[in-house]
Amino acid sequence: MQPAHKRLKECGYKEMIITHVELKNWRNFHSVDVALGERVFLVGPNASGKSNFLDVFRFLRDIAKPGGGLQKAVSDRGGISKLRCLAARKHSDVEIKVHLAESAGQQPLWKYAIGIKQESRGNRLPYLAYERVWESNEQVLNRPDDDDKKDFLRHTQTHLEQISANSRFRDIARFFESVLYLHLVPQLIRHPEVYSGPGNSEDPFGRSFLERVAKTRQSDRRSRLRKIEKALISAVPQIKELTDVKDEAGIPHLEAVYAHWRPKGAKQREDQFSDGTLRLIGLLWSMLEGESLLLLEEPELSLNSGIVRRLPSLMHRLQRQKKRQKKRQIILSTHSADLLSDRGIGGEEVLLLAPSVEGTTVASASSIKEVKDLLETGLSIAEAALPRTEPRDVQQLDLFE
Repeated sequence: MQPAHKRLKECGYKEMIITHVELKNWRNFHSVDVALGERVFLVGPNASGKSNFLDVFRFLRDIAKPGGGLQKAVSDRGGISKLRCLAARKHSDVEIKVHLAESAGQQPLWKYAIGIKQESRGNRLPYLAYERVWESNEQVLNRPDDDDKKDFLRHTQTHLEQISANSRFRDIARFFESVLYLHLVPQLIRHPEVYSGPGNSEDPFGRSFLERVAKTRQSDRRSRLRKIEKALISAVPQIKELTDVKDEAGIPHLEAVYAHWRPKGAKQREDQFSDGTLRLIGLLWSMLEGESLLLLEEPELSLNSGIVRRLPSLMHRLQRQKKRQKKRQIILSTHSADLLSDRGIGGEEVLLLAPSVEGTTVASASSIKEVKDLLETGLSIAEAALPRTEPRDVQQLDLFE
C-alpha cells in the first residue's frame, strides 16, 4: 500500500498541525488542556505518561486508518478499562478533543472531539458517548443524532472511520491516517528474520525499515541518503559514503564506506553498523520521509551525547531544507539533559508532566513562573526544568544494597 502521506498529496490534502489537545480520563491523565506548536518536547519522570500522551495521536490514527476503526483501536489497547484514568470518578467517559490548523497560533481549520463509554453488561463493547466536528466555528457533526438513537450499533463506529459518512470532514481522517510513530530497535533492522511474530503495518520498531527505503522512488531515496550521509559524516567521521544496495537474493541493504588503511576504504552493511548509527539513520530518514505529524520516543537512545545535543538544531535544519518553507510537526518524549541543553528550545515548546494521585498534570514550561524566570536568565530547559522531573525520593537509591 502507498504511504499515507503520498496518498494525501494526490488527494489535494491541505497540510495541518495539531495546535491544541484536551483530554479527560485518558490513561494517566484525568484532565489536560494544552497548546501545541510545531515542535513539542515531552518531559517527565518515569511512568508519568509520556508514551501515553503520544498514544493519543496513534489512537486517532488507528481509528481513521484503513482496516482500523474504534473497536479495533480500543481492543488493541486492552479495552476501555485500560484506557480510562484510575482517577476517574462519577464522570468516567474517555474524551479527546484536538484542534487542527495550518500552523501554530492560527485559528483552527477543524476541531474533532470524541467521547467513549463502555457497555455495562453483555459484550462490554466500547461505544460513542459523542462525536463532534467543527469546521472553523461551524459545527458540522453532532452525534448521537436521530439515526443513532434508532440503532444502538451505530454508536460502535465513528463517522471518522467511514468513507460514506466523513466526506464533509475527510481532511481530518486523512490527517490522522498519516500520523507516524517511530521507536527504532536496531536489532530488528539488522536481523528482521529472527522476529517471528505477526507484522505490524505501522512498523514503529523498524522491522521493515530497509524495505521501506528500497520501495521509495529512486530520486527521493538517493536525495535523502545524500542528506543523511552528510549528517553522518559529521557524527561518524569514519563514514565516507552511504548507499542502498540489494544482495543476490534481492534483499535490500544499506551500505557504507568506512575510512580504512586501504585507499578506497572498507564497505560495511547494516548488520555491522553500531546501534547509534542505525538509530541516527532511521531518525533522519523519518524526518525526511513525509510531512505529517511525527511522534518520536526517546530519540537519544544509543546516541553519543555530542550528537544528542545537536538533535534539536538538526531537526530544525532538515525540516527547513524541504521545498516548502514550513517545518513538520514533531512531538517527542525525552529524559535527556543533553538534548534539552539546546538553548534554542523555548519554554513554550516543552510540556512538563507531573504525576499525582489525581492523575498526571501537563503544563508548558513557560507557564510555570519559577521555570520561566530561570529561562529568562539564560538557563537551558535542562537546567531550568529537568530537575523538576526527578523523583522526590530518588536519593533513596543510594541506600540500596
